Amino acid sequence: MSGRYFIFLFGCLFTNRLLAQLPSYHPSRDDEKAAYRSAALLDSTIRNKVYKASVRARWLPGETSFFYKNVLADSTSEFILADVSRAVKKPAFDHARMAVGLSKAMDTTLKGDRLPITDLVYPTKTNAVLVQVKSKWYSCNLSTYNCTVTTAPVLPINNSGFEHHSRWEYHDDNTASDSVSPSKEWTAFIRDGNVFVKSGEEEIPFTTDGTKDKPYGALKWSPDSKYLVGYHINPVAIQSVHHLFSSLPNTTRARLDTEEYAQPGDPFTSFEMFIFNLADKKAVKVNTEVYDFLGKPYLRWRKSDPRYFTYEKADRGHQRFRVIEVDASNGSTRNIIDEKTNTFIYEERIFTHYLEDSNEMIWSSEKDGWYHLYLVDMLKGTIKNEITTGQWIVRGVDSVDEKKREIWFRGSGMNAGEDPYNIHYYRINFDGSHLVKLTTANAQHALSFSPSKTYYLDTYSRPDLPPVTELHRTSDGKLIMEVERADLKDYLAMGMRLPEVFHTKARDGQTDIWGVVCRPRHFDSTYRYPVIENIYAGPQDAFVPKTFMPYGEMQSLAELGFIVVQIDGMGTANRSKAFHDRCWHNLADAGLPDRILWIKALAARYPYVDTSRVGLYGTSAGGQNSAGALLFHPEFYKAAVSACGCHDNRVDKQWWNEQWMGYPVGPHYEAQSNVTNAAKLQGKLLLIVGEADHNVPPESTYRVVDALIKANKDFDLLVVPGMDHSDGGPYGRKKKRDFFVRNLLGVEPPERNKD
Repeated sequence: MSGRYFIFLFGCLFTNRLLAQLPSYHPSRDDEKAAYRSAALLDSTIRNKVYKASVRARWLPGETSFFYKNVLADSTSEFILADVSRAVKKPAFDHARMAVGLSKAMDTTLKGDRLPITDLVYPTKTNAVLVQVKSKWYSCNLSTYNCTVTTAPVLPINNSGFEHHSRWEYHDDNTASDSVSPSKEWTAFIRDGNVFVKSGEEEIPFTTDGTKDKPYGALKWSPDSKYLVGYHINPVAIQSVHHLFSSLPNTTRARLDTEEYAQPGDPFTSFEMFIFNLADKKAVKVNTEVYDFLGKPYLRWRKSDPRYFTYEKADRGHQRFRVIEVDASNGSTRNIIDEKTNTFIYEERIFTHYLEDSNEMIWSSEKDGWYHLYLVDMLKGTIKNEITTGQWIVRGVDSVDEKKREIWFRGSGMNAGEDPYNIHYYRINFDGSHLVKLTTANAQHALSFSPSKTYYLDTYSRPDLPPVTELHRTSDGKLIMEVERADLKDYLAMGMRLPEVFHTKARDGQTDIWGVVCRPRHFDSTYRYPVIENIYAGPQDAFVPKTFMPYGEMQSLAELGFIVVQIDGMGTANRSKAFHDRCWHNLADAGLPDRILWIKALAARYPYVDTSRVGLYGTSAGGQNSAGALLFHPEFYKAAVSACGCHDNRVDKQWWNEQWMGYPVGPHYEAQSNVTNAAKLQGKLLLIVGEADHNVPPESTYRVVDALIKANKDFDLLVVPGMDHSDGGPYGRKKKRDFFVRNLLGVEPPERNKD
């Protein structure tokens, strides 16, 4: 027996003894009514009690200073001017005198701490400030504070970030049947489903086998007008789903609405690629497979030799991604990138950036087990070097500077001992050298840059760390000054507790699982409190908040007498490839074994956490997860609220479910369905669905209902007329609270028809 396991086992035994000594928290009905009133009061009064939590800078010409607005208590405000060169800040003007000057100019009465200024400009050569109030501009002399109406100034571009590059485009905008060549010499068009090219009176028929049902189309010229690329298209009609609107005003009849909706396994329109050579007037089929997944490709012609073009292809099933080069002179092809995997490639996160002048590209991949960037030689079809490397991941590319050959990017997991989800900002050369860390604090970061990117503001926070905003120099990341630190005085005066960031080991005994904990303001640690998990295990991302969370539904729900948690288990994104792969063909897993261990570890640390009363709630994929938790882990989860869940992955949208469950649709789809497993229900279940859900068809929930009825199971159902994809709205959230109070606290909630 390992020492670690012995310590864990001893801890569990010790905790069980403590649990046996602590009574369960079961408030009286009157106490719970008071808790409802307290939560409702908190909901209405806690808003806007955190001040100076963010800085939105308006940089002034020359970037020697910037101003910003702080919103303070009781919606009062102040305007601050920060002097970058001296690293000091001061009021942007005399607020009281500005109120007097603007009041006279506007023939109204303004207060210095409530100035409705929405923008502000300091002209470089005058002792005046231009302020915008209610869409009008005023020039205010800073000596006399005499204000007069003026024309709107020409404002500089004051962006605060980077250009963002898309990973690739599936669709070509050139979908018209007529297309004029770049040389203006030729016109390409479709007639009766076939390709024709015309110059003057000369008309060239390139195809004859096109029909109305299977036409040619989507024509695209090469930059030198020597080649025309097009497709023999096999259109496939997308099947429909239906929505019944039951409660429309001014009618006594329901309305049936129908929309196109592709589900897993449904066929796609396919595109067979051809090249039409203007020199020999021949059509050549490109030596590549039919493009039968997610539309037609976007073509990129080689700048140095427009005889060649590339396109990106993701195979259906999400297990192969290629960058394919085509020789337009003969239709031959070669793979510049050909990535394959036994699980899945997450195409939505693939980054590709083409460096036309150097015939290189930057490409992202998880081929070494972590999401990293690579520099590719497109002429040789080889990787020149790995740009980023290590057991951490690139979270996104903000900018590519082709002249300096450097990349600005976000990453997470590089800092040992820190939450691996925290986003940090970096800069690195194309060859992987000179990595510059722009952020250092143990927190989640968000940067905004001055217009020339000479400086940046770094606002960082954690759920348990109020926001701090600092000014840094971009060249080396040097700290110039702390600009603001969030003011929590009024917030904490209301008895608020900051959430706790908690982590423990996953089912593999090695990987850390991270989450947050919200407690009631007035909880008593001598009692054991039930646990409610806010669950969303969609593999497309990670979902536990990483920035400061002053208030929300989790804390509001905790006020009723619960420990409310949120966790990212295995199978979600933003960690290693192995961590993410847990979801492959396995959405029913939902990281639930990791979540159970996490809650048990929380209880081992805090005896007031009651693992015998655990519930959970979720929406959409979270609705699938919450109901699935009751079906697949009834020994641990006792109650669940499931809103508009994608309970059967065959019923939900094609693109999302095939990404994780794979293609073709196999028996694992049915085996993991909440519909198929509905008869396993043991706990308490509330299902919520909107009859107008356009994201997940309502029948996904109705099929669970049907299976539960056939299995003679007790459950609750709330159908909200006219509601789209939602957690149930205000009424549904009220029903959710009542459900957990009744089933986990054992108390009847307020009877609103009487109370």
